[in-house]
Amino acid sequence: MPEPAWSLHSRLKEDTIDIGDLPLSKVLVIKDAHYPWLLLVPRRADAVEIIDLDEVQQAQLMTEISRVSRALKEITKCDKLNVAALGNLVPQLHIHIIARRTSDAAWPRPVWGVMKPLAHDATEVQNFISALRKKIWLG
Repeated sequence: MPEPAWSLHSRLKEDTIDIGDLPLSKVLVIKDAHYPWLLLVPRRADAVEIIDLDEVQQAQLMTEISRVSRALKEITKCDKLNVAALGNLVPQLHIHIIARRTSDAAWPRPVWGVMKPLAHDATEVQNFISALRKKIWLG
């Protein structure tokens, strides 16, 4: 029996820039220039929790989280990485990877709801995406 079709949740489509696909996950940039903020969304229909993935997929997800986290830390030279799978508003499984600085507007609190999203400068976000794609082997 074929797997159900996967599609990106409409809220995630609206709030992100798609930068490519790793073996398991779609990689997205959140449209908020306050923080270098990425999402990994495993392309598995009906996955809400990490435990909804089989063990091989869970291991692949951890590999992808590590790869993207290392790249984000190297590119941003951040003070701390926040990695979380919350999904309280968007039920589709997605992992937040956020580069934090002790000088950012939300520090040391979580980033959610502290500041209204700030639009990215088009050139800056394209430079960031290019560097990230190179570091995580997307092109």
